Amino acid sequence: MRAVIQRVTKASVAVGDEQLSSIGRGICVLLGISVEDTQRDVDYMIRKILNLRIFEDESGKPWSKSVMDKQYEVLCVSQFTLQCILKGNKPDYHMAMPSEQAEPFYNDFLQQMRKAYKPEFIKDGRFGAYMQVSIQNDGPVTIELEPPAAATDPKYLTKLEKQQQRKEKTRTKVPSESGREKSVPRSKEDPSASSGADGDVSSEREP
Repeated sequence: MRAVIQRVTKASVAVGDEQLSSIGRGICVLLGISVEDTQRDVDYMIRKILNLRIFEDESGKPWSKSVMDKQYEVLCVSQFTLQCILKGNKPDYHMAMPSEQAEPFYNDFLQQMRKAYKPEFIKDGRFGAYMQVSIQNDGPVTIELEPPAAATDPKYLTKLEKQQQRKEKTRTKVPSESGREKSVPRSKEDPSASSGADGDVSSEREP
């Protein structure tokens, strides 16, 4: 899941000549749903979007208040093109969730957001429609948001495994001081031991 959050003074969405929704000051959320998204991602994104501190407080201090703190509105627009992967210059959308699955997923996202905030303050466009979105960005302030990789994600596990392997290789290449001290007398006194060349070479390589 990927979201682009814009702080706005006003925003609206229309289909043709029909205006579907409009808000005053608040945030506009463009949301792209991935084939890998889960309920955990929904929970994380809703919590972050509603609590993102991008508004000033009563004294004018910036980055102090969230949309909920200020009792502002939220306009959500489904935006599958956020899942774009470029192949050369051509956009590829195979990571976007297919529409027959994405629509109920998106509707559930809206429902959960309305439960977490005031339902009448959550506005949206029309899923799958060709929309015209008007956004008057305030600042401009634009925040990109994605959920963190889950610990159970195979890609994430592979990354952790590679990091661990690199750490182990580093420890192997750089023996401890005590290990180097032991290796020198052993190579001189024990004929059956190695010549000590490996230890000498590793020592020379160290800065």
